[in-house]
Amino acid sequence: MLRIVSLQLIATVLVGIIAGLLGGWPAAFSAVLGGLSCVVPNGIMAVRLFAASASGTANPATFFIWEFIKIALTLALLGATAWLYRDLNWLALVAGIIVALKSYIFLLFRQ
Repeated sequence: MLRIVSLQLIATVLVGIIAGLLGGWPAAFSAVLGGLSCVVPNGIMAVRLFAASASGTANPATFFIWEFIKIALTLALLGATAWLYRDLNWLALVAGIIVALKSYIFLLFRQ
């Protein structure tokens, strides 16, 4: 799971660079904020589930509780981004979200 989060972080940086080249600094920052809105909650959930499995307290209820927390934190971070960042480029933000969420597909093609 930590491998997926690191891949999401790399994909977020790459989409930020591409958005910066195409749309300037506000687009780059928007794309990175969109990606980080997904990467940070995924990282928190991955660390928490890893700790639960190492201690032997992992169960399906733990997973579902942390999945709910992850979704709520993602929505809160996206809301905070939309509320606080005035130069927000919505297209770059959505691109950052999509790339971060779908970057795990690259691991499927790895041998």
